[in-house]
Amino acid sequence: QVQLVESGGDLVHPGGSLRLSCRASGIRFSFYTMGWYRQTPDKERELVAVISRGGNTKYSESMKERFTISRDSARNSVYLTMTDMRSEDTAVYFCNGARDTWGPGEYWGQGTQVTVSS
Repeated sequence: QVQLVESGGDLVHPGGSLRLSCRASGIRFSFYTMGWYRQTPDKERELVAVISRGGNTKYSESMKERFTISRDSARNSVYLTMTDMRSEDTAVYFCNGARDTWGPGEYWGQGTQVTVSS
């Protein structure tokens, strides 16, 4: 059974930082491109960042200066470090696993809520 479990979502003040984690099980993690996506009630789910099995990364243009994606194969985990956060970063953030593609792939986590507010 494949599981992607996100954690780390929280309420953060504008300008603050947050680190999200996603731990994968049931997949051969090193074979997968892992990604972070986000969604708000009034928008479709959008790409935040992805990282390939080899460590290559792609970012949404509007977030690449503030967000960093990383992975730790020893822990079957992918991380998203967010800095200089803004109210428009408020969303549910989802972890995704994709095989043989940049994604999104078929495996999704349940999401973690991030709220940026003073």
